[in-house]
Amino acid sequence: MRARMIPFYTLCRREVARFMKVLVQTVVTPMVSSSLYLLVFGVSLGSRVDSQNGIDYLAFLIPGLMMMGLINNAFQNTSSSIVNAKFTGELEDLRIVPLSHHQIIWALGFGAVVRGGLVAMITYVAGAIFYALTKNQLLGIHSFPEFFFFMVVGGLVFGMLGLSTAFWAKTFDQLSAVSAFILMPLSYLGGVFISIKSLPPFWQQVSALNPLLYFINGLRHSVNGVSDVPVLSCAILSLVSLVVFYAIALLSLKKGSFHRW
Repeated sequence: MRARMIPFYTLCRREVARFMKVLVQTVVTPMVSSSLYLLVFGVSLGSRVDSQNGIDYLAFLIPGLMMMGLINNAFQNTSSSIVNAKFTGELEDLRIVPLSHHQIIWALGFGAVVRGGLVAMITYVAGAIFYALTKNQLLGIHSFPEFFFFMVVGGLVFGMLGLSTAFWAKTFDQLSAVSAFILMPLSYLGGVFISIKSLPPFWQQVSALNPLLYFINGLRHSVNGVSDVPVLSCAILSLVSLVVFYAIALLSLKKGSFHRW
């Protein structure tokens, strides 16, 4: 049994080592972007923005930026891994290595969680420093189990989405379009910067159809103890999303092309 797990552990380590070799691109750049968001929106404009759900705007903003960073980097990690493997022909090797499709998905998902979680935690630390300097208070964690749950499930879901998208995409432009024109707008409209309760009723109903709303608010509840939607609903939808995207990733891996671009 242990011998069978060695290839799985090897693939997990390779996924982590792959993005660790380019830390400036994979970690430092998202960290700078998050810090700028915190400085401009949270610190500079935060004092002029009404409190959201009864908490300071900066405290409200930090979990949203954490989940946005987690989502984007988890997606980019698996999608870039598959795209690079397509380009170099490494995907053909996955047909002969002693790994099942399930092990490949979980190994790639693990890499996505590590990269996304690392960016999210750096965002949290940067936000906590800004919060301590401006408010003279510490930003704690309301619920560690919730925090761990939404970080891990969020990373897995969007890592599997990245895997599926990379198999579907025929060009690099198509892959970039999903991130730029689907994930990013949904993140912005999912309550990263404002509470949906401040929107007109019609747009609240529209926002309720955005799946990212539940991931963002789930993590926000774990940090601040407040949420626009019940945290149980966030957890259930997150688990449903995990099952759905796992099935899609499995189908994509079984039917995906193993030929070079």
